[in-house]
Amino acid sequence: MFQYRQVLVRLRQGDSDRDIARSRLMGRKKLGRLRELAEQMGWLDPAQPLPDDVALAVALTPTRVAANTVSTLAPFASLIREWCAQGLQGTTMHAVLCRNHGYRGSYSAMRRFRQQLAAAEPEVCTTMRLDFAPAEAAQVDFGSAPEITDVHTGEVFKTWVFVMTLCWSRHQYAEVVRDQTIATWLGCHRRAFEWFGGVPGRIIIDNPKCAITRACNTDPSVQRAYAECAEGYGFKISPCPPRDPQKKGIVESGVKYVKRNFLPLREFRDLADANRQIQEWVLGTAGTRNHGTTREQPLARFATERSLLIALPAHPPEVATWARVTVHRDAHVQFEKTLYSVPFRLMGQQLWLRATDQLIQIYREQERVATHVRTSSHRRSTVRDHLPPDALAWAMADPQHCLRESERIGPHCHALIQRLFADRVLDHLRAAQGVIRLEKQHGSARLEAACERALAFDDPRYRTVKTILAKGLDQTSASNSFDSLADTYTRGGRFSRRPSTLH
Repeated sequence: MFQYRQVLVRLRQGDSDRDIARSRLMGRKKLGRLRELAEQMGWLDPAQPLPDDVALAVALTPTRVAANTVSTLAPFASLIREWCAQGLQGTTMHAVLCRNHGYRGSYSAMRRFRQQLAAAEPEVCTTMRLDFAPAEAAQVDFGSAPEITDVHTGEVFKTWVFVMTLCWSRHQYAEVVRDQTIATWLGCHRRAFEWFGGVPGRIIIDNPKCAITRACNTDPSVQRAYAECAEGYGFKISPCPPRDPQKKGIVESGVKYVKRNFLPLREFRDLADANRQIQEWVLGTAGTRNHGTTREQPLARFATERSLLIALPAHPPEVATWARVTVHRDAHVQFEKTLYSVPFRLMGQQLWLRATDQLIQIYREQERVATHVRTSSHRRSTVRDHLPPDALAWAMADPQHCLRESERIGPHCHALIQRLFADRVLDHLRAAQGVIRLEKQHGSARLEAACERALAFDDPRYRTVKTILAKGLDQTSASNSFDSLADTYTRGGRFSRRPSTLH
C-alpha cells in the first residue's frame, strides 16, 4: 500500500498523471483508475487525512462476481465433501463423477470447487500428529494394485496390496493379494506377525468389511473371526472413526509409498513373484531409507522395537472364518458354493458356520450341531443321520441295499431284483425299491411267491408283482395258469364273433 499512498500524496500536490507515470510509480491506466477512485472517496482533499492501509486495501479490491456464480459441481457437493474426508484425490473424484454420474465439466472446475470447500471449512484440512511408543501399535490397510497376468496359465486377475506399518519404527510388512476376504485378511495378519517376529499392542484399522461389521464412532462391531484372531495373538483392535482417515495417516502414507515407489514400471510373472519382489524391496529400499518423519532408517529403529513386541504364541491361533447361514429345506447350508448337512429339525433356522482350512463346524448359538471335512466348491457333504426319515430311507435304498433285502426275502425276489438292475436301457432303482416296500404290506412269504410267479411268466416288473399280490394270484399255482392258457389255443381255437356283429 506504500506505493498507492505515495501516488495519493502527489495527486494532492497537483502532479499530472504524465509526471507521476514518468517517475515509474504507476502506469497511466492504473493511475487513472486510482484518481477516479480517490475523487469518489474524497482522498484528494488536503484537509482530510490520508486513508490507512486497511481502507486502501478494501477500496482497491472490488468484489468480483463471476458470470455464473454457481459451480457445476454444486449438485455433488455432499458427495465431494465425503470423498474429501476420506482423503481421495481430486483426479479420482473427477473420474468417478464422469464415469458414474454423467458429469461433463473439466478437472479445473473440480480443483476450484475443492478450494472453495477448503476455504469454507478449514477444519477439514486440519490434522494432528500422533505419537506412539515402541511396539505400541501398528496400522493396517489395503491399497489397489495392478492386474497381474500369470505367465503359466495366462489368467489375468486384479490384485490389492496389504500393508501393516509399525507406528514407531515405520517398518512395514507388505503383501500382494487377490481379494479382501476375511480369510485373506486374517492370513495376512499371521504372516505379518511372523515377519516382525512379534505382535504390536494394538492394530489400528479403517473399518473394512472383513474386520468390522458395523462402523461407529463409539460402539463398532467386530467380525467374530477377527475377534478370535486378536484374542489368540493378544492384540487390541482399534477402529478409526468413520470417514476420518487422518487417524491412520501413517499406514495411509505407507500404502502411497508402496504404490508410488514399488508398483510402477514393474512386471510380475505371477502372485508369488510379486510378493518375492515386494519383500526384497521392503528390506532393501523401504527399510533402509531415511524416513521423512523420523529422520531415521525404519530397520534401524525396528532393531530397538522388535524386542518390545508381544511374543508370538507357541502354537499359532487357528485362522477361522465365521459366517451366518440359513438351513435350507433339504437340511443343508451353503458356504462358498458347497452344501453341508445339518440335523433336519433345524430347517429354516439361522446358524453360525466356522470354517478353517480343514474343517467346517456349524453351531446353534454355542451348541455345535454338525462337523464336516471341508470340501471343494460345487460338492455336497451329507451325513445321513441329518436327513429326515423319508429322505433317509430314500438315500439308504441304493441298489446294494435292495439286493441285500431281496436276498433276505427269498431267492426268487433276489432273482427278480437282479433282472431289474440288468436292464441296460432303464434305471430300475425306484422299481426295485417299490418291490422291496411291498413286504411291509403283504409279508415276505407272499412277496417271494409273487416274484416267483412273475418270473414264471417272464415279466419281472414292479407293476406285475403288485398286481399279483393285489389279486391274490400268488396263492395259486403257476402251472394251472399255464394249462388254462394252453386250452385257449390248443382246443380248436374257440374264438368266434357273434353273427349280429358281422356286416
